[in-house]
Order: sequence, then C-alpha cells, then structure tokens
Amino acid sequence: MKTDSAVQDGILFVRLSGDLIGSPDTQQLLQSVDQHLGEELLHCAVDLSGIRYINSTGIGVLVSLLTKFRSRGGELVLVNPADHPRKMLALTKLNAIFSVADDETAAAQLLKTA
Repeated sequence: MKTDSAVQDGILFVRLSGDLIGSPDTQQLLQSVDQHLGEELLHCAVDLSGIRYINSTGIGVLVSLLTKFRSRGGELVLVNPADHPRKMLALTKLNAIFSVADDETAAAQLLKTA
C-alpha cells in the first residue's frame, strides 16, 4: 500500500493506493496520523479511490482512524471508495458509521460543517 498525506485548511488529507491489508504499511499509516494529531488536527479525509482490495485488518485500520478523530471531538470522512472497499463497508454495515464523500472538495465541505 502506498500512502500520501497533506494538511490543507486544517484538514488532514490521506490518499491510499494498493491493498489495505495488515502489512507494515498500515502501522506507518497509523503512526503518520498520530504525528498529525499532535498538530491539533481534528478533521481527516481518507481517499480510498486507489484501494483495490481491503480485508478485515484494513477495515480495522479505518475504524481505528475514525476512533482517533472522534475521541478528540473531530471527524473522519472517506473519499470516493473504490468498488471493493465500498462493498466491504456495506457488508460490515460500517457504511452507516462512516461519512462518505464523492471527492476531496465534498469531504472538506462535510468536515467544515462537522
């Protein structure tokens, strides 16, 4: 999995590509987000459009990220999940827990009203 992150207008944008499975990359992702949380960021948008495959460990990583932001009074939005991640969110009924936006602009709008 490849990760790219940037902070823009007080929102952490994380772009993921590849497979979101239990690999060392997921630990690096969590550590990177933890570093940004030290910057007092409360909002995050995770772009899943480049994720081909996600397993239960990957779902757990997303839930962990959501918990990190919500426990600080913030919010996390998933951006444009690809087909497989979208199906997994529906199958696990987590699509009722996560907010989903079509693109980063829509995600930023959702987060600004959160």
